[in-house]
Amino acid sequence: MKTKYAIVFICIIALVIIEKESNILSRVSDKIIQRQTPQPSQQIPLDYSNATQNGSMAVLKMLLSKLTGAKGNYSGFSDEAEDELGDLGMNGGGRKHILLLATTRTGSSFVGEFFNQHGENMFYLFEPLWHVERMLAVAAEANNGTVMSGIYRDVIQGLFRCDFSGLEKFISPPPEDHVTAALFRRESSLSLCEESVCSPVIKDVFERYHCKTRHCGPLNLTLASESCLSKQHHAIKTVRVRQLDTLRPLVEDPHLDVRVIQLVRDPRAILASRMVAFSSKYQTWKTWAKGGQVPEDDEEVKRLKGNCDQIRLSAEVGLSQPHWLRNRYMLVRYEDIARYPMQKAEDMYRFTGIPFSPQAREWILRNTQTTQGARGIYSTQRNSSEQADKWRFSIPFTLAQVVQRVCEPTMKLFGYRFVYDEMSLMNRSISLLEDRLFQ
Repeated sequence: MKTKYAIVFICIIALVIIEKESNILSRVSDKIIQRQTPQPSQQIPLDYSNATQNGSMAVLKMLLSKLTGAKGNYSGFSDEAEDELGDLGMNGGGRKHILLLATTRTGSSFVGEFFNQHGENMFYLFEPLWHVERMLAVAAEANNGTVMSGIYRDVIQGLFRCDFSGLEKFISPPPEDHVTAALFRRESSLSLCEESVCSPVIKDVFERYHCKTRHCGPLNLTLASESCLSKQHHAIKTVRVRQLDTLRPLVEDPHLDVRVIQLVRDPRAILASRMVAFSSKYQTWKTWAKGGQVPEDDEEVKRLKGNCDQIRLSAEVGLSQPHWLRNRYMLVRYEDIARYPMQKAEDMYRFTGIPFSPQAREWILRNTQTTQGARGIYSTQRNSSEQADKWRFSIPFTLAQVVQRVCEPTMKLFGYRFVYDEMSLMNRSISLLEDRLFQ
């Protein structure tokens, strides 16, 4: 299976080089379906000797067809349906589409709840792109998400239109009659656990991410789509979109009113949090934390730098306010939210043009002051006044220095102050946050 996807990845790279600014990735994604249990891979003879720029697409489509057997229209919208949506004014009534962009361990689950808890007229999805990344892990790892961005964008676009057909093709095992017991973190979306979406329980069918609010069976995606269409506003939280500029076709979709909120956090705090949450993946950093030398050319350090650079480049695009993003982009620091959750929530709602509901306000009050025992690494409950600087006592000064060196441009852009000794790192009276306005 890895061999198959490696071949697919090579073909995708070739297409990107040939048609850099085209919409090819959208068409690539409509050929990808579920990854089954790995089987001995069938060798497919390939002959690139006569491949030309015009013939590359045909080669790729043939290859993907053999690997996946995929058929049909990716988007789920025919040309006639698109015209009808345009005539009806799909975004009539002031419907807003909120895309919360972040990276792991930036507090995005917590901030996503600001919209999930809005009330009955909000349809919220938690990390739907998890399925896409999981299926195409080989390609994603090989190119650090660059090629994946077009597929991510198309799936989000479909979901904002309440069309789950694109996402279905990435869910494993494949849904049967649009019903799945495998949707990642279904319980994190109040919309997917409402009575109208709560299908009957099926005996002996295990649903790992089952609803906590009521006893529901597997998720019926047709009912989910109907619920989505009935809601006035839609919101998606994701940590998998890394390049803001790739979202331009989504933002410019005339049927949608997209508002992008980019959540950032001090990269020193992110590293400290990841070392706890993803301990097995950060063994090298933990070894360095015990006093080992940190080689500048190590792959882990390069990966850290690459992550910081990607976040900064996306923010620079947004903050430059190109015409396609004007009044549609907002940058928010997690530290500001941790210190002033209600004020920042009001700012975000004002930016989206959605009224700040009493339900969301109540949830924030209830969940920003909790005891230590109520929290876990994935909890959305926290004492926000303690949270902003907690990392300063868990990361060694040596590692903080490494982050400051490789992420310097990013930290300066977002207003994170440097520390130059261990005492300064652990002294809470010294603020590491500059006052900044990003709008």
